Amino acid sequence: MSNVPQDRLYARSHEWVRELADGTIELGITDHAQHALGDLVFVEVPEVGREVAAGGACAVVESVKAASDVYSPIAGTVVAVNEQLAAAPEQINQDPYGAGWIMRLKATAPLAGAGLLSPAEYASVLASN
Repeated sequence: MSNVPQDRLYARSHEWVRELADGTIELGITDHAQHALGDLVFVEVPEVGREVAAGGACAVVESVKAASDVYSPIAGTVVAVNEQLAAAPEQINQDPYGAGWIMRLKATAPLAGAGLLSPAEYASVLASN
């Protein structure tokens, strides 16, 4: 069973988001997603200032198996990216919910209406696959 931290919300496309103390939203891919992809060898993060749409591709993670888009579950403006991933993409494999975060957004709307899954709902989705 994949690790599903209780302090964030999840998208069916296997991204996680959590609201930080400053009101920005941190985003990454789940433990399930990084495990399915395998060893990551490249991560393409968006540029700071880029506007992302809810459900739109916003980053790319590439493993020895395949390249995969990362989708933003919410709309907003990119305010920070994890630049360490360029030199160490394996941080996502090693710590997908910590050092492996991908970007931070200033959301255009509250998380409450974004249709995201609670940890229990996401765990249920994983269990049914």
